[in-house]
Amino acid sequence: MSNPTPPGGQNQPAYGQQQPGYGQPQPQPQQQPYPQQGPVQPYAQQPYAQQPYAQPAYAPYPQPPGTNVLAIVAIITGFLFPIAGIICGHIARKQIRQTGEQGDGLALTGLIVGYVFTSLAVVYILVYVVIFVFIIGSIGVAGTMYS
Repeated sequence: MSNPTPPGGQNQPAYGQQQPGYGQPQPQPQQQPYPQQGPVQPYAQQPYAQQPYAQPAYAPYPQPPGTNVLAIVAIITGFLFPIAGIICGHIARKQIRQTGEQGDGLALTGLIVGYVFTSLAVVYILVYVVIFVFIIGSIGVAGTMYS
């Protein structure tokens, strides 16, 4: 019924094999080189203490040190209570040098803001006192002129 011969009328050899010469017998189909095997047997389990090839545990990526809390407090109190900002800023910078935490810029900013606001408060108080003394002095001079 069906002819296993390809359309060209000749059996073509597999890739890499030589063609049979004129008058040589045609090669017979070969059997499979590997016999079929039965179901695969699982490997025998090894005892728990002897498990080779264990992957080494990797250390987690180290977290960078956090920001110093006193540095944050220094910048906030530098605006509200300048003297507290100065004190917290100095303490924070000392802690940052010892521990290696972040926040040196915040502590320095808290110090600068604290010093600037303290100096502005001192200048304001001095101007207020000078104006008050001037007013009291002018009232005292005006009061002696009419008597």
